[in-house]
Amino acid sequence: MTRKNMWIAGLAMPVMIAMLLVFPGARSVAANDQPSAANAVKIDNFVFGPQTITIPVGGTVTWTNSDDIPHTAVSTDGLFKSKVMDTDEKFSYTFTKPGTYPYYCSIHPKMTGQVVVK
Repeated sequence: MTRKNMWIAGLAMPVMIAMLLVFPGARSVAANDQPSAANAVKIDNFVFGPQTITIPVGGTVTWTNSDDIPHTAVSTDGLFKSKVMDTDEKFSYTFTKPGTYPYYCSIHPKMTGQVVVK
């Protein structure tokens, strides 16, 4: 484990607890909790794919970082905010209200996407 990973691991629990208090719809995805392909966003080569995803009210979107460098998924309106995701890490959020929710990577702000909830 690198020094960076050890430092991040040491902060992970307090940060996750704080995120769940501030963003109650946010949760980590366990290794055996597989998202449906229809509600999955893959982060690869500095792109959210698909860039626009449409889901029903109550649907959960899972972002997976398949890139070699860290990324985030952050709602422009403050609804959700992932932790910094390393390679193969995931973040999920359940959308309870219809609307269009733009988001971006806070590390690489030119990376954008949106979730449409119907």
